[in-house]
Amino acid sequence: SRDPYAVLDCPVLFFCRNNGYAISTSTKDQYRGDGIASRGIGYGMPAVRFDGNDLFAVYNATKAARKLAVEEQKPVILEAMTYRVGHHSTSDDSTAYRSVDEVNYWDTVDTPINRIRSYLTDKGWWSESHEKELRSTTRTEILRAFKEAETTKLPNPLLMFDDAWDTLPLALQDQKQELIEHLKRHPEHYPLDKCEDLE
Repeated sequence: SRDPYAVLDCPVLFFCRNNGYAISTSTKDQYRGDGIASRGIGYGMPAVRFDGNDLFAVYNATKAARKLAVEEQKPVILEAMTYRVGHHSTSDDSTAYRSVDEVNYWDTVDTPINRIRSYLTDKGWWSESHEKELRSTTRTEILRAFKEAETTKLPNPLLMFDDAWDTLPLALQDQKQELIEHLKRHPEHYPLDKCEDLE
């Protein structure tokens, strides 16, 4: 529930990327009413809905919501109306609940990338040659980063206890010690040789 945030006047932004689906269920079958932003009034929060495919709308709405949250110490609900082109997850086959034509429209016609590309091109700040060059250099950088990442050790699992508390509470100190002992007792289940050294 978001109600405690309004009651306690917490300066929090709730950013909802409304992509038209809740996993495999279309929003028209998921809820009645007018989207998510309209629920803000029931929670006692200001809310705004905007075109989530418009970079400038996203920026301006988020900037204004942040200003309101900080200056008036209020939570704000933001609802960015957009579309999920990809599957929900690797186990999802979205062609089972939406047509290929629907996805193709959003993937080729009304995409945030196409919109900002058109804007930049109209301003003379972007061109097809810039894009080809960027795609080429970016591909090289990405492949280099993949290669580097494959040889980089995984984070030390004990890092999950760091950076949240000045002084680790006793309960978490106990949990950290339990994890250390568990990892030592069951090394066959944890590839610690692929992780940064435990301290």
